[in-house]
Amino acid sequence: MSLINKMLQDLDKRGSAPGEAAPADVKSVVYDEGRLRPLAIAGAVAVGLAVAAGAAFILTKRARAPDAVTARAPEQVTQMSPTPLVEQIPPEVVDEPAAAAPESAPVGSIEPEKPAAAKAGKAPTPEMTITKKPAPKAEKPPVKAAVAAAATPKMAPAASAAGLQITPRQRAETEYRRALASLQEGRTSEAVSALEQALRIDSRHEAARQTLVGLLMESGRRGEAMHLLQTGLILDPRQPAMAMLLARLQIEGGTSGIETLMRALPYANGDPEYHAFLAGALAHDDRHREAAEQYQAALRKAPANGVWWMGLGLSLQAEKRMPEAVAAFTRAKESTSLTPQLRAFVERKLQALSN
Repeated sequence: MSLINKMLQDLDKRGSAPGEAAPADVKSVVYDEGRLRPLAIAGAVAVGLAVAAGAAFILTKRARAPDAVTARAPEQVTQMSPTPLVEQIPPEVVDEPAAAAPESAPVGSIEPEKPAAAKAGKAPTPEMTITKKPAPKAEKPPVKAAVAAAATPKMAPAASAAGLQITPRQRAETEYRRALASLQEGRTSEAVSALEQALRIDSRHEAARQTLVGLLMESGRRGEAMHLLQTGLILDPRQPAMAMLLARLQIEGGTSGIETLMRALPYANGDPEYHAFLAGALAHDDRHREAAEQYQAALRKAPANGVWWMGLGLSLQAEKRMPEAVAAFTRAKESTSLTPQLRAFVERKLQALSN
């Protein structure tokens, strides 16, 4: 009211204050003092109410400011509470003060419904425990599978071994090795028995056959040895070494071994030893023309063999091909593979042909 009174007094002073003389053409208006005072009072009241309303608004705004800040704090705290679930932090970290919350609050977008339910610190703990437990469970099945896979191969050999059948070839090989062991220990009779058993199991075991033939020949049982060789060649004629052995036994026994050698000749593959042996068998049977051809075939592969040059000279001499025989004897003399006795024989032949 003091403010209103002051304003009224100011108005009274302004109305009664002397002023400059009004112009002549200006007429003063005389106000009725009774009508002016109520208007002044109403204006002062309106101004006072406006000032009071503005002050109240300012005071109210200042008073609500802390409430707004206080209301925002729970939002930041609630936004931070689900963060341990995203980062899978142990439950103890959830109980940390909310002071560090504003720094990590922007991480990740979180739905607004979860903060109210997750405000308690230990509420997400069961979810975190459940999240971590499935991880080891997921790793266990591969381990069990690996153990099962490792156990399977161990059982496989046992099953295969149970169903394994030894072939006749393998059984014959076992007997052959047992015979060789007996030979090394000097038990010849046991070796012969093992070799015969090997051939009964597998008649095509040529190593066992050749070894048995050799033992029979050493013991003077040539007939049995020849029978074994003939049986082997009937089973497989592609064995020139066996044919040469049988032909030698046949020649020593007084029969010709040429047929045996001729049957295996296609399988000799140009072996000079085989051609020379066949040439000697042919010469022994007075078939010198064929013998000369076989000697020449052998010498094409081994031209330094003096014995074969000497045999070629003898076959050519028998065929009355003297110049060729002299040339063959000369090559034999020039070689270094002749023994002194054979060299003397060749020199006598050269002297006889030169006369």
